[in-house]
Amino acid sequence: MKIQKLSIENRPKVYALLQRAFPGSAYEAALVQKLHENGRTMHEWICIHVNKAIAYIAFSHAYHGNEICGLHLAPMAVAPDFQRQGVGSELLRFALRQEAIKSQPLFVLGEPGYYQRFGFEPCSLPICPFDNNNAHFLSMRNTVSTSFIVGYEPEFKPAATAPGTQGKKHRKR
Repeated sequence: MKIQKLSIENRPKVYALLQRAFPGSAYEAALVQKLHENGRTMHEWICIHVNKAIAYIAFSHAYHGNEICGLHLAPMAVAPDFQRQGVGSELLRFALRQEAIKSQPLFVLGEPGYYQRFGFEPCSLPICPFDNNNAHFLSMRNTVSTSFIVGYEPEFKPAATAPGTQGKKHRKR
């Protein structure tokens, strides 16, 4: 198992991994592909095992208005046949040690019980536009003391969920 920065050559492997890791949802693969196509700044790593992508993690800019205020962790994926074996945890720990990540405020919309093991804490400010009452929004190194709605790259916008439906995948009909 080898963790490396994502190369252009490995992008198709990531798109395929995201399809396998999120069955029934094309959103995650399309999101990452659009972020790549639009040249968004991202910090990304892939875990390769026997020339196959088995895990992926990405961080994109978080915004307060037009100013960058940290990074969003999203998405993170592990191939179904490698889940519950510590691969995702190892990849996340690796990413959190990287120079581009280790001093930045970080935000994640996810399962609190999982992300709190890595130092993320419940976050009441800033406000996540995709999570009712910030119930699943966590942060690390967050010093925000004023209320604002945290911004994401525009490619994330179609994923907005209605209040009370966080964690469920929605696609346009």
